[in-house]
Amino acid sequence: MTVRAYINTNKDRFLTELLDLLRIPSVSADPKFKQDVQHAAEFVKQSLEMAGVDVAEICQTAGYPIVYGEKIVDPDAPTVLVYGHYDVQPADPYELWESPPFEPVIKKTEEHPEGAIFARGSADDKGQFYMHVKAFESMLAENQLACNIKFMIEGEEEVGSENLDMFVKANKEKLKADVVLISDTSMISLEHPSVTVGLRGLAYMQVEVTGPNRDLHSGTYGGAVANPINVLCKMIASLHDEQHRITIPGFYDEVEEYDAAYREQLNKAPFDEAEYKNKLDIAETSGEAGYSTIERVGIRPTLDVNGIWGGYIGEGAKTVLPSKAYAKVSMRLVPNQDHKVIALLFEQHLKAIAPASVKVKVVPHHGGQAAVVPTDSIGYHAAEAAIEEAFGKKAIPTREGGSIPITSLFQRELGLDPILMGFGLDTDAIHSPNEHYGVKNYFMGIETIALFFKHFSKMYVKR
Repeated sequence: MTVRAYINTNKDRFLTELLDLLRIPSVSADPKFKQDVQHAAEFVKQSLEMAGVDVAEICQTAGYPIVYGEKIVDPDAPTVLVYGHYDVQPADPYELWESPPFEPVIKKTEEHPEGAIFARGSADDKGQFYMHVKAFESMLAENQLACNIKFMIEGEEEVGSENLDMFVKANKEKLKADVVLISDTSMISLEHPSVTVGLRGLAYMQVEVTGPNRDLHSGTYGGAVANPINVLCKMIASLHDEQHRITIPGFYDEVEEYDAAYREQLNKAPFDEAEYKNKLDIAETSGEAGYSTIERVGIRPTLDVNGIWGGYIGEGAKTVLPSKAYAKVSMRLVPNQDHKVIALLFEQHLKAIAPASVKVKVVPHHGGQAAVVPTDSIGYHAAEAAIEEAFGKKAIPTREGGSIPITSLFQRELGLDPILMGFGLDTDAIHSPNEHYGVKNYFMGIETIALFFKHFSKMYVKR
């Protein structure tokens, strides 16, 4: 039997296993889900064991564990290190889900006429990393595993991978490989398959603005005492100018300006602006003046408010002048922008523009560096060949707006350029209510990953 035939024979089981994993609410950001995150780690370990690894272990960290597994078929063969994460984003707001976020259902959509799995984590990243487990099982079962394989599946990606840095540094020999393979990104479409070659970095902050020492009656004190919510909104509004450029001094100092030829090449990727707006139900796009939508997402930095709150937000009315106001702010960064430097610039600027009527506290949450992956490596060429064989079309290199901070960690500590071969779509609503992942994408991913191993083993030259 061929690998493809094995996949087809076991489709129902492969899908059922993924649905079982998706039922585990492994939300790493919320402590109330701590046991569920641990449960997900155990599930991943058991899945690797059932698939046929020689070694499967749960490696404890100061936070949530990293699941490690390996299968060495030949010490002289190349080794592929697979990275993924079993933790997921919070599902809030629950009321906007059409079905419960941890009770997966399969429904047809415009982008996924053969059905999509609706559940938190379906595309980011449970559905995508689990493809690697099933591709490994399929290759091993049919005696087609041409490379050694190592798995490193973590549980803290959605909260910054704080403990992964230490784990990688302490286990360089254990993680030694010839290429890192990651499926935690998207492709343009199944009709236009692509490989991600650039990711933005991230600096994530929480802002706290304090006015009076307690909540006040808005009639008795309104107009005489500064309202922290009003102040915070004004400060946030000032962080962009009329050209949608970020006004923090020094923010753009290290931002690379690309020449016209590179920008032209970037904009050749298939993109329909009208369809983009229609799917989002917006009348126009918005962003930094002088750049296309593709450029704004791929090669320009951003600053966005991810949440803002304060005062009374319950039912009915309460005439209160609040003591505090809060906001969560994320900045997507481009190569050469250091997330720690940007976080400091943000804090200094916010405190500088705050009026004397309030106090400002800025708490950094997590961050990571941007990364660009070369397109002349054996790994990239193997990905191209695998996609062309599976999809019948040449892969398009793209730069993605999201962040996977560990990409630069692998480059720096392991000396490896990760291959970012994702199979989700931008319309899959990751981080949002009604996240979903195409059933066809799931199985196409399993097949393509197996083909990557085949082509990488053929192209590999032992160092």
